[in-house]
Amino acid sequence: MAEAMTADQAVFLLQNVYLGPLKTESRTTKKILEAVPADKAEYRPDPASRSAIELARHIAAADNRFVETVISSVFDTNPAMIPENVKTPAEIAAWYEERYGKNFEALTKLTGEQLIKIVDFRGMMRRPAVTFLMMGLHHTIHHRGQLSSYLRCMGAKVPSIYGESYDDAQARRAAQA
Repeated sequence: MAEAMTADQAVFLLQNVYLGPLKTESRTTKKILEAVPADKAEYRPDPASRSAIELARHIAAADNRFVETVISSVFDTNPAMIPENVKTPAEIAAWYEERYGKNFEALTKLTGEQLIKIVDFRGMMRRPAVTFLMMGLHHTIHHRGQLSSYLRCMGAKVPSIYGESYDDAQARRAAQA
């Protein structure tokens, strides 16, 4: 059996491993949310798929929910996180950025004891709070990949995610010409 994570280990993970990527990935997530065309937000590639706007709402809410899990030591299963008046992709992106910014700031102030508090994830597993950061990040990257694959089909430009995208390269070349 593995030893329990110590408070010092949790602080090290947060400060030296997790915070940088979380900030970078949240900027990328915002770019993908903003890229969804409002007039095509109901697009879905298959009847079984979520629509672009449903996926955008899910990404924005869940990314914040996982960070808030670490802050509060409780995984909130309430599905209604984004206010009903936040409807368009631009509004969702703005809501996401504001809420994530506040949550990120709160995250930086947590103690080691808060970070190692055991959190129950829907009765399926119990883990130290800090570990929910990577679970959340992987969840966001997965769904962000789904949403980014919708963009070109909706007639939108795909922003750079990990390296320059085709669309950003085309824009750069046009600006240089």
